Amino acid sequence: MAHSIARATLGLTQPNQIVPPKISFAAKEIDLVEWKGDILAIGVTEKDVAKDGSSKFQNPILQKLDSKLGGLLSEASSEEDFTGKAGQSTILRVPGLGTKRVGLVGLGPAALTTAAYCGLGETIGAAAKSAQASNVAIALASSETLSADSKLTTVSAIASGTVLGTYEDSRFKSESKKPTLTSVDILGLGTGPEVEKKLKFAESVSSAVIFGINLVNAPANILTPAVLAEEAKRLASLYSDVLTTTILNVEQCKELKMGSYLGVAAASANPPHFIHIVYKPLGGSVKTKLALVGKGLTFDSGGYNIKTGPGCLIELMKFDMGGSAAVLGAAKALGQIKPAGVEVHFIVAACENMISGTGMRPGDIVTASNGKTIEVNNTDAEGRLTLADALVYACNQGVEKIVDLATLTGACRIALGSSIAAVFTPSDDLAKEVLEASEVAGEKLWRMPLEESYWESMKSGVADMVNTGGRPGGSITAALFLKQFVDEKVQWMHIDMAGPVWNEKKKSATGFGISTLVEWVLKNSS
Repeated sequence: MAHSIARATLGLTQPNQIVPPKISFAAKEIDLVEWKGDILAIGVTEKDVAKDGSSKFQNPILQKLDSKLGGLLSEASSEEDFTGKAGQSTILRVPGLGTKRVGLVGLGPAALTTAAYCGLGETIGAAAKSAQASNVAIALASSETLSADSKLTTVSAIASGTVLGTYEDSRFKSESKKPTLTSVDILGLGTGPEVEKKLKFAESVSSAVIFGINLVNAPANILTPAVLAEEAKRLASLYSDVLTTTILNVEQCKELKMGSYLGVAAASANPPHFIHIVYKPLGGSVKTKLALVGKGLTFDSGGYNIKTGPGCLIELMKFDMGGSAAVLGAAKALGQIKPAGVEVHFIVAACENMISGTGMRPGDIVTASNGKTIEVNNTDAEGRLTLADALVYACNQGVEKIVDLATLTGACRIALGSSIAAVFTPSDDLAKEVLEASEVAGEKLWRMPLEESYWESMKSGVADMVNTGGRPGGSITAALFLKQFVDEKVQWMHIDMAGPVWNEKKKSATGFGISTLVEWVLKNSS
């Protein structure tokens, strides 16, 4: 959102124009003790920091570095009880080397996951920001056990993590620090064209994640449905060689009989905007057609079933468009990467769920675009109503597979916490594809059951269905509701990302889902 058109808003707030960090990455094969710069950081496992009877490191790389520093590193790690556990780090200002500081970052018992290496990058990015460092080097104490493919994935994860660790969304602060980090050398993980390609890929994905973070972080008085649609149009113009966009207004949505979506939007002074971006490859035939559908509630008051009481999180309901941020972020990344052989439809039914005399009431019956009728027994179960029409629209594009993402249920946050998103799908093949993509991306998904017997609680006496069942199994019944709007011939998955959309510790959005979606699309490209 760095280049969004400035416009008058409630509260007269105008976001500062900020440019995301531009960091130059290079892969090098040089001796660590010969490197010159501000911070030299080593990722270490618990095994790497094991010491002998003389309290000296046994790992050859740490041994050599420690020897050059006169035992300072082993001494400091003992004093600080640094054992290489995930999340631990120690950074020392040191004499006698070309680098001003040396850092050890814990990777846990055995760092074999993308998330661990991404975390390494984030820790160093944050340390560089704190120390106002302009150049850093990152290496692993034990990289010899990694395969060639694993090294490529590791390079990408470290680079992405570093960019995200450096970034701070300061658009709404009167004063902010400018990032100083300009270059990062990744040492000992290989060089050559394949590594350079992976670094370029990491740059594309991390810039897309930052774009997604910015969308979710923007408050509802800044990011209205109209502004979200403007962002979609701007994306399509930036990558006009592969992206096109269509924005449907209220009248066009009425023509398509989107009564479920328009029912949710009816109370707001900000009109709904239905967003449809299409990615088509530059050349060659299209072998697979996919759709990514994101929930796009730019604010959710709950409607007449207003969110009240402790833990209702109404003040954070700007993040109820986290699914749409994931979808648009993926569009941005794919616009840069330009995969062959795959066509992708990015669909967002953007609106607000507000309260007014024109709004939807509990007990109202709305009719979705596939003709099914829904008794609205809770206006705060609105996301599924917007997704219903978005899923019907996606199926009508002739796609073979659909993944929808939504901050859909509090029940999912209770079940899986704030780090893991739930996955619902009747397709084992699609589950395998997306779960494998999430492992490569370093994002946590967990497959949940689609228990058909629970549908009993979703039956209405006066319509085809109600929009919410009882409290038990709330995320399952929500997924079963969405299933009613998907063509049986289409493979479909629902991802409930209500937990990992937001990082409470950082008080910021996470950009969750973007990396997984990009990896999944690439798996489906030729």
